[in-house]
Amino acid sequence: MSPGQRCRVLLVEDEAAVSLLIEGMLLDLGVEVVGPATTNDAAMALAQEAEIEAAVLDINVRGTMTFPVADVLRARGIPIIFTTGYQASAVPPRFQGTPLLQKPFTMTAFKDVLRAALADTPCELPEAL
Repeated sequence: MSPGQRCRVLLVEDEAAVSLLIEGMLLDLGVEVVGPATTNDAAMALAQEAEIEAAVLDINVRGTMTFPVADVLRARGIPIIFTTGYQASAVPPRFQGTPLLQKPFTMTAFKDVLRAALADTPCELPEAL
């Protein structure tokens, strides 16, 4: 991606209403949404090959943890934001320090975490952020 282009963010979320909400937040922030992936298989395929600058991952998708997807993203150097209804203790030690948003979260909290995740990427966020 060349500088000046819109940021692309992978969304992994299996709950339709929550997915629509987060997708709307991303679009409102001027980000191009990749996905949403609603299964770990779909998420893994996108994590391995999609051109993205960051990823928003629900920790539990259809009863399966998304940490293997996060491992692939981390190996590619792609920043991750976890979302969950679980406690922070559900995150394995290898992901300590990874941004975690407890559901439900506010647009302000989401914007702040997303801005930080995209800070060192070549894409540009709208100035309003």
